[in-house]
Amino acid sequence: MGKKNPTVCELCKREGVETTLHHLIPKEEGGTFLPTAYLCIPCHKQVHSLFTNKELVELGITNIEALQQNERMSKFLKWIKKQPGSKIPRTRKSNERKK
Repeated sequence: MGKKNPTVCELCKREGVETTLHHLIPKEEGGTFLPTAYLCIPCHKQVHSLFTNKELVELGITNIEALQQNERMSKFLKWIKKQPGSKIPRTRKSNERKK
């Protein structure tokens, strides 16, 4: 039987949320067997809407602390922490990433 996903997001610290497994170093960048983190769906979507997998590695955003301290991510985290765990907001790709 597989390990049950925790209900606390390691990034925003909200409780009672559904979590998904995020590879801190993307699999395509060699992180298949490296550390992972459980993120709530909104946080996980936001990470990948702001950054490509390559950018995560190039910018050194390969751990929870780096994600929390990133300026673009911290604005989102400040907002999402105030939202109920049942809320899954829409996520759009960053204008910077569209270019």
